[in-house]
Amino acid sequence: MRRPVGSAPLQRLKRRAGVFVRMRRALRWFPPMLSDVVRGRYRPVPWSALGWMLAALVYLLSPLDLVPDMLLALGLMDDAVIVGWLLTRVDRALEDYRTWRERAEPSR
Repeated sequence: MRRPVGSAPLQRLKRRAGVFVRMRRALRWFPPMLSDVVRGRYRPVPWSALGWMLAALVYLLSPLDLVPDMLLALGLMDDAVIVGWLLTRVDRALEDYRTWRERAEPSR
């Protein structure tokens, strides 16, 4: 059975929307994870999440970019793509923490 012709772009758009969900989830869960790690409530420390978040911050704040920000649209777009990719990595690294937190606080 063949798919309708217009469904391929729609499927790609749905996959892309999932990236934004992962980015938002990473930004939402990172501060509580950091707080739990600093207070000693959560061990093992998710070093990869810390590293990916540090890389995202450094890339955003660094004057060195893949595409210079002087080229406004392309410069800002490359920042968004790189930082978005890094935040999806943060989200992936926080999976164990989210599981732990949901078991510790089922009402959340």
